[in-house]
Amino acid sequence: MTGEDDGPSDDVPSDDGTGTADDGIQSIDEGTAAAPTTREERRELALDLLAHLEDDELPLSAVVDRVETVTTDPSLVREILDAAELRGIIDRENGRVRTRRGGTFVRFESQVVTREGEFDCRRCGASISTGHFVRFDAGELGPFGSACVRKVTGRE
Repeated sequence: MTGEDDGPSDDVPSDDGTGTADDGIQSIDEGTAAAPTTREERRELALDLLAHLEDDELPLSAVVDRVETVTTDPSLVREILDAAELRGIIDRENGRVRTRRGGTFVRFESQVVTREGEFDCRRCGASISTGHFVRFDAGELGPFGSACVRKVTGRE
């Protein structure tokens, strides 16, 4: 992601309106939670996301792609990566990022909820009618389409 709307990617979710209850994703019918507004809230949410990555090792560009679902501010992205390294969440070396997650990952049964409505996916920008939101201690991240929520969390 570059921070600009690059249009839909190849993994644009096909939303059939069923709420995609597979993988144990729970469906709820309530208003969208407030997105993090302060720099600190966005940093903490991105750190939670990085702490829950399922991949042991990723290219730096893939990690930045995930962080950019929270913020596209380049200085904040750098701050998040530095903080993640200082907190022992990741190790960076030669354009690769290794996670030190210690058994954490997104539990789709309890941490991913769906809401019906009119949304734009935070990752690819596609219009979706079922938004998938990931709940972390620091807040909620989303909406995502069904394919993008899996991509962001490392399930695909």
